[in-house]
Amino acid sequence: MEDIKQPENLVYKKSEVMTDKVLHYCPGCGHGTAHRLIAEVIEELGIQEKTIGIAPVGCSVLAYDYFNVDFQEAAHGRAPALATAISRLYEDHAVFTYQGDGDLAAIGTAETIHACNRGENIVIVFVNNGIYGMTGGQMAPTTLEGMKSSTSPYGRDLKMMGNPLKMTELVAQLPGTHYVTRQAVHKPGKARKAKKALKKAFQYQQEKKGTQVVEIVSNCNSGWKMTPNKANEWMEENMFPFYPLGDIKVPEEK
Repeated sequence: MEDIKQPENLVYKKSEVMTDKVLHYCPGCGHGTAHRLIAEVIEELGIQEKTIGIAPVGCSVLAYDYFNVDFQEAAHGRAPALATAISRLYEDHAVFTYQGDGDLAAIGTAETIHACNRGENIVIVFVNNGIYGMTGGQMAPTTLEGMKSSTSPYGRDLKMMGNPLKMTELVAQLPGTHYVTRQAVHKPGKARKAKKALKKAFQYQQEKKGTQVVEIVSNCNSGWKMTPNKANEWMEENMFPFYPLGDIKVPEEK
């Protein structure tokens, strides 16, 4: 059988770092695009054979099914702690966590803060959709004021439920974080910027610069009870003003 030649005008080819398994995420969700970008960065940096990912508990609990790299499942919220151990044991490896707002900013708050404060040599990818997507659309620490959820049906009341947690700004103040940024993946231009940010994070990790944090603000059209297009519009109008995109902590170039 002859080899199939790639067309000269090939625009996109699936990364070899992604498996052929069909993604379980809801149509319109940003997880699939985020996975693709991470896979492309790993492939382009040539670090596939020495990359270890940590899967969380949440929508991306099955992340290990979609990457052709070594993966370890973590208990709920404990991904940074597990990544710490792996990074210290395998110092030449690229170690990253992939976590949602419930895993990282609720049950895992302490693990996240202390790993960042210690400056563990890991990449933390934080997908923030402002809601608990997997378990029924409950309010998350990142749920906006007035935003409705299954546990805040009349909207988040700050007096009763407190303020939304800007976790990325919080960890940016810690001495162990090196590069902290917030991006999005719902449009081609945004996805390109997110990929550049992820590539920087993995490069800094390979240079042993400490903890790199990349937040990706995403939608949850099923949890928000919207169509994908409407969810993207709502995200731009409501999420981005409170969680503005861009670099939050950039290392000084010597």
